[in-house]
Amino acid sequence: MAIYSIKDIEKLTSIKAHTIRIWERRYGLVIPKRTDTNIRYYSDDDLKDILNISILNQNGWKISKIAKLSVEDVRAEVSNLIESPKEYSNIIDKMILTMIEIDENAFFKTFYDSWQEYGFEKMIESIFFPFLERLGILWQTGTIKPAQERFISNMLRQKIIVAIDNEMADDKPDKDKIIFFLPENEMHELSLLFYSFIAREKGYEVIYLGTSIPIKDLIEVQRVTNAKAMFSAHINAIEKKSLEDMFVYFRETFPNLYFYVTGLQIKELNPTLPPNFFVVSNSNAFKEELLKLSEYN
Repeated sequence: MAIYSIKDIEKLTSIKAHTIRIWERRYGLVIPKRTDTNIRYYSDDDLKDILNISILNQNGWKISKIAKLSVEDVRAEVSNLIESPKEYSNIIDKMILTMIEIDENAFFKTFYDSWQEYGFEKMIESIFFPFLERLGILWQTGTIKPAQERFISNMLRQKIIVAIDNEMADDKPDKDKIIFFLPENEMHELSLLFYSFIAREKGYEVIYLGTSIPIKDLIEVQRVTNAKAMFSAHINAIEKKSLEDMFVYFRETFPNLYFYVTGLQIKELNPTLPPNFFVVSNSNAFKEELLKLSEYN
């Protein structure tokens, strides 16, 4: 059984510790256990109950009303909401639960229900990217175990690859090429996979190199393929100057290429970009850039 402090619960659920304490004191919801030395802690079941209470609360249920329900009734009401999701936050909380429980069947159901409700692109951008940002924070702070993060990331990776495989069925020769890569020590490739899917969908040939690619390998791949552009994602923590220096180095090494960049560090650091570097914030923005790219000589 996992043991969580109230700070861990706050990170996992995005519910303030102060709010959790009010739920406990005023309504008797989710009473923490105590160690032999009188330190408060929460179990996996407590975490699930808090997530479920949060889902109902976000969907208009008053805490006083929730407090009158049994644990089983709360879970049943949440299941009804998840069956017909109307808020992305419901699904993100559901994904947190599937990760904690390492429940593959629940993940697949949530994934396909979301796909049917919103379509593939909107599902990935509006649900799974925000979920992954939250997941990255949890992983960096040690709130979740690496195995839990890998479980959910690999499930997502499999599904995006299936979508890519379907798109590759209509590949034709003599397309403009785009190299997709992650720089050295960068390992989080889900956004890279997703945007490579968009590029294929829009008629480009994708040279997908994957994670942690040394610059010397990029030079060789570009020599062989004569690609028109490169695309990189930047998730790991990095100093703003180091990121900007990296981009300058790419510009100097590949002076004639167009570069597309995305990721948490791009959004948070807002780095100064060299000429012909473009920030990709969502699939629609990338599609617009791909239309422009097709017009460049």
